[in-house]
Amino acid sequence: MALNKLSETKVRKLEKPGIYSDGGGLYLRVRSGGSKQWFFIYKRDGKRTEIGLGGYGQGTAPVSVELAREKADAIRNRLARGEELAKRHTFADVMEDTIKNKLSTFRNDKHKAQWRMTLDTYAKALHRKPIADITRNDVVEALKPIWTEKPETADRTRMRIAAVIDHAKARGLFTGDNPADWKGGLKELLPARQKLSRGHHDAIDYHHIAAVMARLRTSTGVSARAAEFTCLTSGRSGEVRFMTWGEVDLDGAVWTVPAERMKASKEHRVPLSVRAVEILRAREQVATGDLVFEGGTEGAPVSDTAMMKSLRAASDGKGTLHGFRSSFRDWAGDMTHHPRDVIEAALAHTIGNATEAAYRRKDALEKRRVLMQDWADFCAKDQSKGG
Repeated sequence: MALNKLSETKVRKLEKPGIYSDGGGLYLRVRSGGSKQWFFIYKRDGKRTEIGLGGYGQGTAPVSVELAREKADAIRNRLARGEELAKRHTFADVMEDTIKNKLSTFRNDKHKAQWRMTLDTYAKALHRKPIADITRNDVVEALKPIWTEKPETADRTRMRIAAVIDHAKARGLFTGDNPADWKGGLKELLPARQKLSRGHHDAIDYHHIAAVMARLRTSTGVSARAAEFTCLTSGRSGEVRFMTWGEVDLDGAVWTVPAERMKASKEHRVPLSVRAVEILRAREQVATGDLVFEGGTEGAPVSDTAMMKSLRAASDGKGTLHGFRSSFRDWAGDMTHHPRDVIEAALAHTIGNATEAAYRRKDALEKRRVLMQDWADFCAKDQSKGG
C-alpha cells in the first residue's frame, strides 16, 4: 500500500478540481472554487464511509499534509483493532432535527413546505458532509448555482443553512463561526444582498432609508407617522394600524403586541427607540380614542392605502410597507455585528431550539433595544433630530 504520495509543495500547487490520493485511504478534494479538504475513506461489510478531516490551508484550524496523515494513521489504528468509529453527524442528520423543531412552530403549510424544499433541493451538496467539517467554501459552492438566478430563494436557503448550523452549535456538534452568516465572510464571495430581488414586497435599499425618513417627517399627517413608526419598529403594517394605547408602556419604552394580532400567534414585545417614543407622545396629545393611529373615521385605524401614499410620496414611488422589514434585515446583516438570533427576534421570527428560546426570554429585549436604537439612528443619519 503506497503512502505519502503528496507533499506540501504539490498540494499548494494543485488547482485542477478533482480528488487526489495520498495513499492508505487518505484523499484531498480540490473544488472548482479553489478550496481543498482532506477526507478518509474506508469500507466495512461492503459499506463505504467517508470521514472529513478538515480543510487544507483555510479557516482557523488549517490541516497540513502532516496533520492529515496523523489523523489518517489514528483512524487506521482504530480500524485495525476492530473498533467501531463513532458516528459523525452529517448536515442531513442535523437538518432533520432542525426542521422538526421549526415545523412545530409554523402555522402556514406553505412555509413548512418551503423549508423542506429549499434545504432538500438547494443544500443537497451539504447533506452527506459531517456537520463539523462544513466550511464557508462548502456553503458558497452550494449557493452559487442559484445565487443570481434565484436570489430570493438563495438568500432564504442561506439563512436556513445558517439555522441548521446554529442548531448544531447548540448541540456541541459544530464549533467556530457560522460559515453561512452573511457578515462572516460570504459578502466577500457572493454579490451584495441589496442587489437581490425581494419578490412581491419591494424594499428600499437601506442606503436610502435616511433620505426617505427625512421626507416622511416633513409631513404632519397620521399616515406619514404610522409609516415612519412601522419602519422604526420593523413591524407589520396591520400590527401598527390596529395598535392601541393599552399595548403601550411609554415610560418603559415598550410596545406589547398581543398574540391574536401576531402572525405567529405569540405575544411580541417591541423595544421602542427614542424617536418611536417621540412619535407616540405626539400622538397621545391628539388622541381621542383607543387607537394610536386613528384615521379620518372615528374609531377606525388609518388605512394601508393612506400609509402607502405617504411612503410612495417620500420614496419617489419605490418601496412597500412590508419592504421596510427587508430593508432592516439587510442593514442589520450587512452593517452591524448584532447576533442573527437577536435580529430575527426583532422581526418576530421564530428560530433556534429550546436552549436559544430560553436564553432569548432572559435578555433579548434589552439586546433588541440596542439594535432598534441603532436602526433608528441609522434612519436619522445626517438628518436633524426632532419631531
